[in-house]
Amino acid sequence: MSGDAGGGQAAQGERLQKVMAAAGVASRRVSEDLIVAGRVTVNGQVVTELGRRVDPATDRVAVDGTAVQLDTSRRYVMLNKPVGVVSSMRDEQGRPDLSRFTAGYAERLFNVGRLDAETSGLLILTNDGELAHVLAHPSFGVTKTYIARVRGTVTPQTIGRLTKGVELEDGPIAADKARLLQSRSGGGDSLVELTLHSGRNRIVRRMMAEVGHPVIELVRRQFGPLHLGTLKIGAMRDLTKDELGALLTISREGERS
Repeated sequence: MSGDAGGGQAAQGERLQKVMAAAGVASRRVSEDLIVAGRVTVNGQVVTELGRRVDPATDRVAVDGTAVQLDTSRRYVMLNKPVGVVSSMRDEQGRPDLSRFTAGYAERLFNVGRLDAETSGLLILTNDGELAHVLAHPSFGVTKTYIARVRGTVTPQTIGRLTKGVELEDGPIAADKARLLQSRSGGGDSLVELTLHSGRNRIVRRMMAEVGHPVIELVRRQFGPLHLGTLKIGAMRDLTKDELGALLTISREGERS
């Protein structure tokens, strides 16, 4: 009896190195080297035998602790959402929505979380419902970083208030991090960077209004491990292998917690 013919799960699925190669991890030969070196886990357990078979739909594979997406039907796209576009696939009021950006994709993509119409910046579009649920839910603590241009001269004391916490109508809220990027004396405007894991509606705008500095312009620059970088407004791109690995790792940790 061969090592693969033991019945049950071991005789089903595809060889691990073949699945890894199909997922773009590495060539089949390099994938075999990774397995033998003990750098690959399946469902949290280190696998070193080359005969291991896996089901790409259900088994969780990681290399050096970073998750790998085996399901090649999954799509992950970053959009730099323009101002004036609502975070919906079809807006009942006829406002510009995300359908104009997803129309060219064969997959049925949807947005992870929301940005209000007046806010631009990083939005993830995917057809991976499990990942979307974990990343969008505030209890999993995925941080988002915003750059806000606000009215007035922001002081270090105000930055301190934002990190200590302010009281809003739906309860207290504190920024995970806040820093002043630019401030003009004489009543001009200021640039503030805020990092939060809250998923509350219009939270940055409401926090800045509460401390007396209404938002003029707001951009989300980061979402978890993803950075907007030089992606132009209205442009889209697929996530890189490293970005996707980091995002899936967060998602799977959230599923376990």
